[in-house]
This record gives sequence, C-alpha cells and structure tokens, in this order.
Amino acid sequence: MLLSSPAWLPGRVVALRMKIFARVNGAEGMTLPNALFGPDRFQEVYGHAAAGGRSKGAALSDLFWYWLAPGADVHQEHLEAGARYDEVARRTLAILSGPSAELYDAAARTTRRVLQTAHTGRIQSVRLRDLMMPVWAEFFYGLVFKEPCPPEARRLIVANAEDVVNALKCTRLRHMRRRNRLTRYLLRRLAAGDVPHELPGGLSARQQAFYLQGTFFNTAVVQMSEAMAHLLLALAQHPDVQTKAAATPEDDRYLSCVMNETFRLFPLFGVAHRITTADIALDGLPTIPAGSVLTFSYPDYHATGYADPERFDPERWVALSAKDAHHIPFGVAANRPCPAWRLAPVVMRAATREVLARYVLDSSVSHTRSIPHRAPCLLFPRDRPVPERTRRVLRTALTARDRAEDVGRSLLQLLLGTWMVLDARRTRPAARYFARHDTEGRPLAADHGAQGAGAGRGQAATTCPYTGRTA
Repeated sequence: MLLSSPAWLPGRVVALRMKIFARVNGAEGMTLPNALFGPDRFQEVYGHAAAGGRSKGAALSDLFWYWLAPGADVHQEHLEAGARYDEVARRTLAILSGPSAELYDAAARTTRRVLQTAHTGRIQSVRLRDLMMPVWAEFFYGLVFKEPCPPEARRLIVANAEDVVNALKCTRLRHMRRRNRLTRYLLRRLAAGDVPHELPGGLSARQQAFYLQGTFFNTAVVQMSEAMAHLLLALAQHPDVQTKAAATPEDDRYLSCVMNETFRLFPLFGVAHRITTADIALDGLPTIPAGSVLTFSYPDYHATGYADPERFDPERWVALSAKDAHHIPFGVAANRPCPAWRLAPVVMRAATREVLARYVLDSSVSHTRSIPHRAPCLLFPRDRPVPERTRRVLRTALTARDRAEDVGRSLLQLLLGTWMVLDARRTRPAARYFARHDTEGRPLAADHGAQGAGAGRGQAATTCPYTGRTA
C-alpha cells in the first residue's frame, strides 16, 4: 500500500478535503449545474438579476475573506452590488484598458526581460507558475504606476501573490506579515502621490492601498500566473500542438484555439458563489428562494455540450464559437465578469510566444485544475537540440518526483485546509464586517450590530426544492 500510495492516496485526500469545504456552506449551498437546473439553464440562472449577492449571508464568504486578507471588504470580487461596486469596477477597467498593441508590446517586453534574467542556456527544471509570476508582477506594476518595476517592488508583489495563492491551494498557511509589507509600500507610494490614476472615490488611503493590493497585486498576478502555467503545461504535454504554435507564431487564430481549449479544461475559477437577493423564478423550473447560496461550477459546466470533453483538442474551436458553447472562462457579462476579459488573451499570447521562441517545453506530470504542484516542467533551449533519450530520462525523473511529492502534498493540504477552515469560522471576517457595516461600507447603528451578525435576511419563508432549506 505504501508503494502504491502515489496512485490512490492523493485523490482520496482531495475528495475528503472537498467534503470538509462543502460542510462550510452546510445545507444552504446549491451547486449548479445539477439535475434540476441543467447546463442548458446554467447561464440563465447565473445571469439573473437576483443572483447578484456576493458575500453577505454566506458562510463560505468567511473563508474567502480569510484567504484574501487584508482588505477583502474593498476587493472588487467581494463587494456587494451597488454604487461602491460600480465605482470600483469602473476604475479597475480604466487601469486595465489601453490599445491592444501597447498592452501586447508591454507584456512581450516584460516577459523577455524576466526570461533573460532566468535563462542559463542549459536544460532547466522549473515550476511554470513560479517562472511566470515575476512577469505579471512587473506587468501590473507598470499598469498601475506607469513606470518600470524596481526589484524591491517586484519582490514584495511576488511574495504577496505567492502567499495568497499558496493559502488558497492549502499548501501553506497564510503569513500576514508578508502581505502587510506590500500594504505599507503601497501606502508610502499613495502618500507620495505616485499613482497616476483616479482611484475609487469614498475610500480612505488604507482602503485605496487594499484596493490596489487585492485587485492588481493579488488577483491579477495570481490569476495570470495560473493561466499561463495551465497554458504552458498543456503545450508541454501536447508536443504536436506546441510544434504548430511555435512554427506559426503570427497565427492568432490557432493560439486562440489553444487558449480556449485550455480555459475549457482548466478554468481558473472552480466555483463562483452568489447569494440570491430575491426569489428566482424561471419558466418550467422550481423557484430558488431569496437568500439561497448558489455555487456555479465552472468545471462541471465546461464539461457539457462537447464531444469527448475530457480530450484536449484545440481543433474543436476552429468551427466552434466560444459565445455559442458552454464556455465562460471570464464569467458571464450579466454577473460581475472578470475585468481582464479583454486584456488577458492579448497579453497571454505575447508571453506565450516569448516562451516558445526560447524553449521547447516538456512535462508528463499530472495536470489538474488546481495545479498545487505549480506545474513542474522541463525547458530545453530551442537552439540546442537534445537527444530524445535524454529527454525521456529527464521526463521520467520529473514524473517520479511529482508523484512522490503528491503524497505528502495532499496530506499537507488536508491538514492546512482543515486548519484554515476552522480558523476562518472562528474569526468570521465577513460576518463580523457585515455586523458593523451595510453593503456600501457605511457603519451601522450600534443597535444593529448583533442582529447583523447572524440574523435572518428579512425575506418571507420559502423552501428551496433542491436543498429543502427554508429561507
């Protein structure tokens, strides 16, 4: 059993960890698509005006706020719908906007600079997420400050982003001192007037620092690093696709097909959880009562509506339009879509071409949506042919190391994940915040605090036909 544990233990531990996380929501959670609300109605429910609640009233929110601290109360993804969210979303889009050609060139220059620093001219074994994180730390620093990224800032941004994503993957506990160093740096820059953008109104200086840290130097850096790790690992494991992409670097259409297929199989979001602010009544379906917690599963939805959905096949997108498929890598337009939906494909193409111009990628490690191993990969200099026998030996060694690490890593994730779930339930950051503030961030009257911590949502009692829960 010990010798065979790499084959069976990690999967069992992951399943157990997911059961623990599911218990955070208790009976109130409803995952879609499901037997009642199938994939054909998935986007209809997701885009419904009443499916817009974000953090207030869901036990799962405490865990997300715990992971994303500090400043989850001004993090764009966790603001409730309303004037504050609209203002923050506008400012974020303004910072992320610009001519596609300029964004492409900036990403290409940043990738070249980082790869030149890391390039040794020899075969390298790397973790793709680690390889790409400095690229996006520098890129988003440039968008925010409109200047080259100094080494000190890059170190702080990478340390912050790594700490957040490692906690999310349950491979490390969070370390708030690392995150607070970046907060202090941003406060100094804000005090000096170094941010050449209009930031969301109504925020204190500290909240503005949290806004920049959470939106650009946490979520943006983490998600782009994860996206590139998935894309490059998929290329490493499908040499025919990699060869075609490297041979025709100017072919935007083919690389877009590769990206679409990568996003389909390995969506960056596992689930998006929303709290219904009113009843959702759809033709021919049971009513979803107000106050229900809906968890929209991207992997489950992306697995429907395709022939042979488990197969990585970029060619399927030659005749398939993303808007007509079960494909929402950036969410749905009607319910707080990812603000980088336009920027991400442009800059990812630039970074991918820079990597493929220098390296042949090779990897046979496991490829899951969460990639807790940070995507181990071999980089062979493109201008130095490597014998197939050498590649085979190195590939085998990489795979053996990954399988051995997976056993210890899965147990560590179970232990640390359980600890953080319990710590989040103890500290209750979201529940405590909403006990003192309304959804626009305004302090509540003192006599409202106790009621806000755990009271009902003020809706008429309705029983959900799926969970049986009365709201």
